[in-house]
Amino acid sequence: MKIIVLGTRGIPDILGGVETHCEELYPRISKLGHDVTIITRTPYVKDRTVIAYKGVRLKHIFAPKQKSIEAIIHTFLGVMYAGFKRPDVLHIHAVGPMIMTPLARLLGLKVVVTNHGPDYDRQKWGKLAKTILKLGESFGTRTAHKPIVISNVIKSILEKKYNRHDAVLIYNGVTIPKLAEHDDYIHSLGLEKHQYIIAVGRFVEEKGFSDLIKAYSNITTPYKLVLVGDADHETIYSKQLKKEAKEAGVILTGFIKGEQLHQIFSHAQLFVMPSYHEGLPIALLEAMSYNLNVLVSDIPANLEVALDESHYFEVGNIEAISGSILNALKHPSKAKIDNSKLILEKYNWDTIAEDTISVYKSL
Repeated sequence: MKIIVLGTRGIPDILGGVETHCEELYPRISKLGHDVTIITRTPYVKDRTVIAYKGVRLKHIFAPKQKSIEAIIHTFLGVMYAGFKRPDVLHIHAVGPMIMTPLARLLGLKVVVTNHGPDYDRQKWGKLAKTILKLGESFGTRTAHKPIVISNVIKSILEKKYNRHDAVLIYNGVTIPKLAEHDDYIHSLGLEKHQYIIAVGRFVEEKGFSDLIKAYSNITTPYKLVLVGDADHETIYSKQLKKEAKEAGVILTGFIKGEQLHQIFSHAQLFVMPSYHEGLPIALLEAMSYNLNVLVSDIPANLEVALDESHYFEVGNIEAISGSILNALKHPSKAKIDNSKLILEKYNWDTIAEDTISVYKSL
């Protein structure tokens, strides 16, 4: 099959959950004998002479780096490109880009959409942007040939809001890594093995990092706090967050991938995710793949992972975050669990690739 993919900023090594999803999924689909092209957004591509990654073609198409219009303009151009290339399937990711699904249908394309979560719930969006995102969810859900969802929470939303009962549940995935042998990167940050706490994600309000910094500041511990990530678009919030972090003695790594991220995960003592909003968080699955002790907010997407109740705290409750961190550091053996079986059965990228291909074939 010939498949064109839209809705991601691009691959490889580009910040974002959808980006990580596509970077893992499509090389596997390509390896299974399919012709895959991912349409990237030019502002995020470091080297535009690179036109392939692990068997996946990369088509770099213009996008303005302005969060309110970036996705919609890029997706329009991408759909027009797909209309010219005539793939067997056009796969659109995320509710914002899904607003162009009716146009793709008018061009006679077979369209699959993946809903990674109700992005309009994110605090960073204004009223107009939230309206457009809701329209995207509506247009995509109502007009796509087949919707895919990454959690039961999202599946229920589509059933209740749009009476769409044929959405296919395909979780995000993760691979079980071999722990890093080296520790030179963590030492360069002034860290020691198993003497630090990590949180990973974009510097946006819904990730709850400001709550985590406050909670960390309220406790006395020899463990350092490390925030891994950055902002796509520098905002007043992201600048303030970095200021808060530095004042609290928190270590900021910026956006990292590859060996550096591998070392950070391998040698951490605790992973914390205080998010207000998630689809099905790949960062949490990654932490679990390293068999880290994890603490997460009690939002529906995190609850769906079905951890023991000791791994959850009330979202937005700074005292609860502080208490959970102290308890997890005091009793690490009680909190830690072996996640390998769960990952192999439920969050296996190879199975996810096969399930996605089955959706394509159903069209």
